[in-house]
Amino acid sequence: MPRARNTSPASGPARPPDPPPAASTAGLVLAAGGGRRLGGRPKALLPHRGRPLVEHAVRMLREGGCHQVYVVLGAASDAVRERADLDGCVLVDNPHWADGMGASLRAGLAALPRDGRFAAALVSLVDQPGIGAAAVARVLAAGGTGLAAAAYGGERGHPVLFGADRWPEVARSAVGDRGARVYLTEHADALTLVECGDVAQAYDIDLPEDLSRLDGTGGPQARAAT
Repeated sequence: MPRARNTSPASGPARPPDPPPAASTAGLVLAAGGGRRLGGRPKALLPHRGRPLVEHAVRMLREGGCHQVYVVLGAASDAVRERADLDGCVLVDNPHWADGMGASLRAGLAALPRDGRFAAALVSLVDQPGIGAAAVARVLAAGGTGLAAAAYGGERGHPVLFGADRWPEVARSAVGDRGARVYLTEHADALTLVECGDVAQAYDIDLPEDLSRLDGTGGPQARAAT
């Protein structure tokens, strides 16, 4: 009588678990400002291409390669939540937004998980609509040192990439309206500058005359919508 065949799997060492996915880069939009020099109109809600400006800032980070976007809100945060489509973003409240950009940077970095899922954070400002996905992608590609920034005509600008190991020190140095400027100056020898002047423009929307840069929706339209 023939023996029954053993159809159970052969014994042997257990298959090692799949490796975790490679750490990615978080996008961090600082969008808490109250637009004091714009008559108190929160910058996140300024209209650009028919939508709140903060949506443009989120989109350019996503299209440039950031896998998760964190948005720091402050002035008129309830209105931003109501009027802007920020689906899929992690929203971070900064109750101290009036203290300046440094408080928003600290709040954003504090919200990022420390479990290894993010190798770095790419920081951008909500009021720079002239910076798009091409500049984001360039800075991400050059971020091997863990410290990189876009440059425009050789001058340092945004976005800026910080490796995860740098976050605590960056946060400690971020006070007032200086943001990360002190840290970047002190670590200039480790900073990789990535020229982006051919693909982006680094102007800010700070003053009423800057509203005309918002794709034709400055002036009366911008005032009526905010």
